[in-house]
Amino acid sequence: MSLTPGNAPQLPESPVPADPVAPGAPKRWQGRLLTICFAIFSFEVGLFLVIFPWQDSWTLNYFQGIHPALENLWDEPSFRGLLTGLGFVNIYIALLQVIRLLRRSSPGAN
Repeated sequence: MSLTPGNAPQLPESPVPADPVAPGAPKRWQGRLLTICFAIFSFEVGLFLVIFPWQDSWTLNYFQGIHPALENLWDEPSFRGLLTGLGFVNIYIALLQVIRLLRRSSPGAN
C-alpha cells in the first residue's frame, strides 16, 4: 500500500468550527478583570505613597530604626517628595489603564 497524496484517505470535515481564541490566550473578560485589578492596586499604592509620607506616623516605623543612617534619610523632605512623586506616577498608570480599558470596550473599537 502506497502513502502518496493521491491515495491518502480523505477525512470528513469537522462540523465544529475552530475556536478563534488560541488555547493559551486568556479570555476577553479575564483580561479586563486583570486590568481592573491592576488599576485598583496601582491607584491604592499611589494614593498611599502620596499621603502617608507627610503624616505624623511616618516617623514611627520599623524601617527607620534598622540603621542609624536611614533615620536622617527618612526625615528628609526630599525623600518624602520622591515617594510622593512615585505615588503620582502610580496614580497616572492606573488612570491610563482605565482609559485604555474604556477605549477598548467602546462600541466602535475592535
